[in-house]
Amino acid sequence: MRTQGYIGVILGSAALLAMSCGAYAAAPESDDPIKVIVNNWSSQLVTANIVGQLLEKKGYTVEYAPSDTQLQYQAMADGDLHFQIEVWEGSQATAFEAALASGGASDYGAHDAVTREEWWYPLYVKDVCPGLPDYKALDACADKFATAETSPKGRFVGPPADWGKHYSERIQALNMNYQEVPAGQAATLWAELQAAYDRKEPIVLFNWTPNFVEAKFEGEFVEFPTYEAACLTDPAWGQNTDAVYDCGAPASGYLKKAAWSGLQEKWPEAAAVLKKVNFTNAQLAAAAAMVDVDGSTAEEAAQKWIAENEAVWSSWLQ
Repeated sequence: MRTQGYIGVILGSAALLAMSCGAYAAAPESDDPIKVIVNNWSSQLVTANIVGQLLEKKGYTVEYAPSDTQLQYQAMADGDLHFQIEVWEGSQATAFEAALASGGASDYGAHDAVTREEWWYPLYVKDVCPGLPDYKALDACADKFATAETSPKGRFVGPPADWGKHYSERIQALNMNYQEVPAGQAATLWAELQAAYDRKEPIVLFNWTPNFVEAKFEGEFVEFPTYEAACLTDPAWGQNTDAVYDCGAPASGYLKKAAWSGLQEKWPEAAAVLKKVNFTNAQLAAAAAMVDVDGSTAEEAAQKWIAENEAVWSSWLQ
């Protein structure tokens, strides 16, 4: 997954998209830029660009603002950032819900997409590690995943550190014989997966759905103790009464949208558009594939999606 490292005001979209702008444009309530957050995974980069380009059709000025996935919500509550298109329950719920409780952020509704973020392995790994997807079976096979860096412990390729997953704490709470090795960026995860897949080597790594991976690689999520919110805060919950995080992530997590609480008052028509935006699992997986498989930039992928899906987004702008 490639991170697009750009920031600033996008002054115009491709001519193909500009042709239809007149049908939707109106005088914006404020000429100040709406700051749309961009993170470091492909579907979010593409969908952020989609909503930004649609807001431009309505006459708004848009600025794309890169942000840390945990710190973004405090910045939103402070009014420094204005909109997040992908709020993933498994990795962002705590920070998101704290911002809501502060009154500085607003919940702009859930997408139809259902999410999961969890340890994952290619299907061929079951040949050398019987008992999967149970995490206890994975732990019994830890030596199969050991590397020079982690031996005698198994190696778990974790997500970028700022994604807030607490996997090292889970390993300790469940007394697993593994060591997390965080990837510096999402693209590193896919490079590790591709290299192992080509050689049919055992690998267990962080993955999520929806994304392009399910269309390219056969695999399964590891099954940990079923998630409950108390697992994150109450040591008395679960099998380890001395620790938290002794459970898996939500298996059917929400994907929501979030906005600065002042957005509704400052840009009411933009707020109405953003509340209508709604993506499905298939749409998000396709958005990620345009970057990760086809090699498009996020801006190019957004332009292509808008050109091909007016039947989907036209009602959002009305």
